[in-house]
Amino acid sequence: MNLNFSGPVLSQAVISGVMLGGLFALISIGLTLIWGVMKIINFAQGEFLMVALYLAFFLVSWGHIDPYITILVTVPFMFFFGIGIFRATISPILKDPVMNQIMLTLGVSLILQNLALMLFSANVQSVNTRYSSWNIHIGSVVISGPQLIAFIGAILCTLALWYFLKTTDPGRAIRASAQNPSAATLMGIDVPRTYLLAFGLGSATLGLAGSLMIPFYYASPTVGVFLGLIMFIVVVLGGMGNLMGCFVGGLIIGLAETVGAAVLPGSLARVFTFAIFILFLLFRPQGVLTKRQT
Repeated sequence: MNLNFSGPVLSQAVISGVMLGGLFALISIGLTLIWGVMKIINFAQGEFLMVALYLAFFLVSWGHIDPYITILVTVPFMFFFGIGIFRATISPILKDPVMNQIMLTLGVSLILQNLALMLFSANVQSVNTRYSSWNIHIGSVVISGPQLIAFIGAILCTLALWYFLKTTDPGRAIRASAQNPSAATLMGIDVPRTYLLAFGLGSATLGLAGSLMIPFYYASPTVGVFLGLIMFIVVVLGGMGNLMGCFVGGLIIGLAETVGAAVLPGSLARVFTFAIFILFLLFRPQGVLTKRQT
C-alpha cells in the first residue's frame, strides 16, 4: 500500500476538502432545521435535492438561463414544493410514532426516485457553463471557481438562517415552537403554520444548493441516495438542530473525504470518512458544538 503524504498533494486535498465541506453543509442545513423544529427525520431530503438539481439543469440547458440566476426560480419553487409535500403527507402524521414518520418519508423518497426514472431515465445529466472550467491557481493549489462560489453560498445561507431565527418574529416563533409547542400555542403562536414555514425553508435551501451545484455537479434519479446519507452524517456530527454545528460537521466530512482519497487507496478512502463518523458517535454523540445534556 503506497500512502501519499507529499506537501502539495495534502495542501490540495485540504483546500478541496474545505470547498467540499461547504457544499455538504449547504445541502444539510435544511435537514438540521427541520429536525431542530419538528423532530422529524426526513429521509426524502436527498430526493428534494435531486428535484432541485433537475430543475436547475432544465433551466440552464433548455431555458438558457445563467445557473446563478436560476436561484430566483429554484429557491421559491422548492419552498412551495416542500410546503406541498408537508401538507399532503407529513402534517397528518406529526403526532404519530416516529417509525410511521420514517416509513412515510422513505415512501416519498422512493416515489420521487421512481418518478424521476420514469420521466428522465437513468441517464446522468450535466451542463457545461462558462463557470465550469473556471479555476483559481494559488501556487500549486487549484481552487474550483464554482465550488468556491458554493462554499461562499453555504456561509451566507448559514448566517442568514441564523440571523432569521435569532432576530425576526417568525424566527423566534420557530424557535419557541421547537422548544415547547404547547407553551408556544398558549402564547398565541400558530404552531402548525410555523412548522409549515420551517419545512418550506428547509426545502428552499436545497433550491439554493441545486443552482450553486449545477455548474460542477450532475443530476440523476439516484443522486440523492449518496448525498442524503452525507446529509445525515453531517447533521449528526454537527449536533441535531445546530446550524453552526452543521457547517462545522460539513467541513469535517469534506476534509475526511478528500484527505482520505489523497493518502489512502481508492477502496479505503471512504472507510476513513465513516471511521471518523463512528468515533464521533462513540465519544461525542451530541455533536461538535452541542453540549451534552445532563
